[in-house]
Amino acid sequence: MKYRKIGKTDVEVSEISLGCWTMGGLNWVNGVPNGWADVNENEIKEAVNYAIDKGVNHFDNADVYGNGRAERMLARSLGNKTNDLIIATKIGWFPGTAEHAYLPQHIRHQCEQSLINLKRDYIDIYYFHHGDFGKKDEYLDDAIEVMYRLKEEGKIRLIGQSSYSHEDFIKLIPKVKPDVIQSFASAIDDRFVQEDSPTRKLLDENQISFIAFGPLAQGLMLGKYNKDNPPKFEPGDHRANSPRFTKENLAKLEPVIDKLKSKFGSTIEELARVALQYLLHYKPTGAVIPGFRNLQQVKANLAGAENPLTHDEFKFVQEAFKEINK
Repeated sequence: MKYRKIGKTDVEVSEISLGCWTMGGLNWVNGVPNGWADVNENEIKEAVNYAIDKGVNHFDNADVYGNGRAERMLARSLGNKTNDLIIATKIGWFPGTAEHAYLPQHIRHQCEQSLINLKRDYIDIYYFHHGDFGKKDEYLDDAIEVMYRLKEEGKIRLIGQSSYSHEDFIKLIPKVKPDVIQSFASAIDDRFVQEDSPTRKLLDENQISFIAFGPLAQGLMLGKYNKDNPPKFEPGDHRANSPRFTKENLAKLEPVIDKLKSKFGSTIEELARVALQYLLHYKPTGAVIPGFRNLQQVKANLAGAENPLTHDEFKFVQEAFKEINK
């Protein structure tokens, strides 16, 4: 396993780390599906221990993943190994009884609860989970203040900002001054790390790392789904209403995945290597954090950890996806 430093800090994370969203299982937040089906704790624990043995040292969680279940499951899976690892979690999508999730007292409460859930004395990376700080950003300044106070108190080590648009990052990076940012990224949509994109410029100027969630595009990069038989998901699984899994989108994606299979091979391991190493080819990428449910998925994700793409291979993948993003 290879490691990269987070921004200007001395914190090093494995290039391939793991996202813990699936650990929360089926879930709803304010009536909106926010979870994953088919999660078994014994399989999760087996996968986590295998990953650690292979050099994975960074696990990415959030208070909203199963409304705390994912944090607690991770703690049970790690046992006494927890303090040897880099654990990230987030605040923002779970308001509880607060008027807004970014009220200072709620941030402090959730930080303390996450510490209890994770069985830790500190959180290595604590993210604002999104960029909505209320009308006219009314909660922004106070939220930043309490985040830095938590850092001074030793409850968190690094501050992160997760969001989903260039506009949010342009607004928030100068104010939050995060050590690291996080958003979706895959070969299908790599907008935040592309050369000369607004967010990429901020990453380079401020020496901020980018953590990529969804690098496999929830299985789309692996050719898992058939356009003639689109998948159906259980209630409470956030993918149930996603346009990504429609017959039309799968039909558009299929010829591109076929190109990848022809060049790199058609096994899950070969396609996972292409998907993950594509994003790691970008300089600002600190880590990719694919999700997982079981040992088989983690093995596939780690199979290509020591086999980066050449520049020509990277350009091949980039050009292949330009066709569907025109």
